[in-house]
Amino acid sequence: MNTIYRHIESGFEKLTSAIMSVLGNSITFIIAFATIVYWISNREFYLQDIHHRIGDLILGITFLSLFIIQKAFNRFAGSLHLKVNELVASHETASNSVINIEEKSEFEITELSKEYAELAELAKEIIKTEEKVT
Repeated sequence: MNTIYRHIESGFEKLTSAIMSVLGNSITFIIAFATIVYWISNREFYLQDIHHRIGDLILGITFLSLFIIQKAFNRFAGSLHLKVNELVASHETASNSVINIEEKSEFEITELSKEYAELAELAKEIIKTEEKVT
């Protein structure tokens, strides 16, 4: 049962990664923009009362905002990952297991976070021991 869940989770992670790439693509935004322009240039749009037209315009702007926000998020996340990778790679004592962690599965990230939580607890115990000695 656990392996089935891992396969489903792995497939879902690949799907979400692909969707994030598609939604953040400039070609997708251009297609969405063309769809909105076509929708607004339709004769039925101008036959509606002003309240429905305003609602449709707000809906169109909100729809386009999805693509803009996703593009900005992808760019920000990519640059953040590069910066963190550079910091980790520049320190000899750092664990290289966190380099390119964004490509790891959620399960692998959870396991790494458990290891780091254990290290944090160990560091707290060492600090407490050193404080008692001094």
